[in-house]
Amino acid sequence: MHSALVRVQNVFGFFTTVAFTVAAVIALSSFIHPQTPSATIQLRNVQVVKGRPHYYSYKKEEYAHIKFDLDADLSTLFNWNTKQVFLYIKAIYPSTKPNEPASEAIIWDAILASDSAPWNENHYIHPTPPNTKKAQPKSKATAKTKSKTKQAAESPYPRGQLHLFNQRPKYQITDISGKLQNRTDVQLELSWNAQPWVGALLWANKLDMGMWKGLRGGVSDAFDFPEIGAKKKKDLETEKGKEGYRLQAGGEQPRRAPPA
Repeated sequence: MHSALVRVQNVFGFFTTVAFTVAAVIALSSFIHPQTPSATIQLRNVQVVKGRPHYYSYKKEEYAHIKFDLDADLSTLFNWNTKQVFLYIKAIYPSTKPNEPASEAIIWDAILASDSAPWNENHYIHPTPPNTKKAQPKSKATAKTKSKTKQAAESPYPRGQLHLFNQRPKYQITDISGKLQNRTDVQLELSWNAQPWVGALLWANKLDMGMWKGLRGGVSDAFDFPEIGAKKKKDLETEKGKEGYRLQAGGEQPRRAPPA
């Protein structure tokens, strides 16, 4: 007769074997889900300024402030095993030395969560459409804080789709040399990291692998960093508008009005 301890060990070993097998099947089954990501990113304006890019910077240096448009359809990245997608945009520009690799700096990022992922403050909140804004009475503002947060998190587009107009960057670009003005051949590139419930992390790819198609687009046209204080514009109306929501239904694209 086996002792109670041996029986517990056998049951636990059997349980872990079954759990590992099920997890492996779930992870491998994700590869049969088709993926066809696509994106378009365009530069709106770029400005190079000399100063302290962060409050903790101890010296003045040149840094770039970039605004952009983004239209991305990453809905096919979400399947039964996707927890969230970490999306980011990086600026790539050549190094000052020919033998060194190109420099890369992230200017914007967001976390796109699946429906089953628990909510946290780092998840992406889509700008609220201007035609759906409703003034709430002051007496009910405190009582409806949680409901407002939930409504603000709901995007007017399907999960995984982003349509941003004149978006401000989250992070300023600095260089180890301390100089950025007049740097050439700069490009904005969209990348992501898909984080599954079970399995390995999956990074953005541009190659077709079976039912997974590589990213179509996602890279802006090359541009240059201007001189300090100068702005490079692709659309003169950009400076009058505000970043955020853009509606595509019916061919119309209403934009947020600038603050009074």
